[in-house]
Amino acid sequence: MTGHTNNSVAVLLACYNRKQKTLSFLESFTKQQYYQNGAIDIYLLDDASTDGTAEAVKALYPAVNIITSAGNLYWAASMIEAWRYAMAQKNYDFFLLCNDDVVVYENALENLFNAYKLAGNNGTILIGSTLDPNTSKISYGGNRLVMHALKKTTYTLIEPDETKLIPCNTGNANILLVDAETVKRVGIFSNAFIHIFADFDYTLTAYKAGIKVFIAPGFYGICERDYFTKWLPGSKSLKERIQYMYHTKGLGYKEHLHFVKKHYPAGYAAAFTKLWLKTLFPVIWDKFRKKDTLIESSNLK
Repeated sequence: MTGHTNNSVAVLLACYNRKQKTLSFLESFTKQQYYQNGAIDIYLLDDASTDGTAEAVKALYPAVNIITSAGNLYWAASMIEAWRYAMAQKNYDFFLLCNDDVVVYENALENLFNAYKLAGNNGTILIGSTLDPNTSKISYGGNRLVMHALKKTTYTLIEPDETKLIPCNTGNANILLVDAETVKRVGIFSNAFIHIFADFDYTLTAYKAGIKVFIAPGFYGICERDYFTKWLPGSKSLKERIQYMYHTKGLGYKEHLHFVKKHYPAGYAAAFTKLWLKTLFPVIWDKFRKKDTLIESSNLK
């Protein structure tokens, strides 16, 4: 499978006030020969950006389907809206989820669909790994999730092989190829997640349903790893710490607990307790867990 595809593909992405990054993604994506020769439609959910993102995209990339919202969505909710909109237009063979802060490599699309051929069957999710331009190390991709008895859930970010598919059970949606059979069997992102956990939940749910989840060979673009703190220090007021715990861009309390309850109910009590301990008694983490201050943050708002 080289040069072109007869398969129809809906590319889904969301943006909010990151005009230059959004334009950089579109530039890298649309200049690929595979895109130009293929039946590929791009759907961009712009959540009421005030920096002129939608206007710039419309002017420079008129083929992009721009969906506007009122400004009250976060990343996962925006991707859900884009996904639903695309599905209402026609029956696509594939959905390619991307973050707008990715710059894809020249042959990323062709390589991704060649990798899908290696998978050999419908009912497959492919995860494209990215490199951090600052460190030249893997930034996003496929993860192996392990749920330890009476311990925290751990995620191991897996380096892709140069030529072979690597099976995994969950991963990031920075570059995520989902075929129509997968959507038929497990649907799209869950409404329970408006920002974080949506991609991890989706890939893990699909894996449990018998969908094959693979890390595609090699790397597919660059994307700087994004971080935020796992807790607010004791120097912050209790009110601020509680707000941070509940906020979807903070600890994502409701989404966090929903994810644990759905996929690892035995760990629910421990997760609940840990979230409150971090919030009520942050001195423990301030003193003993200084190396554990950063976790991934999705990009929207």
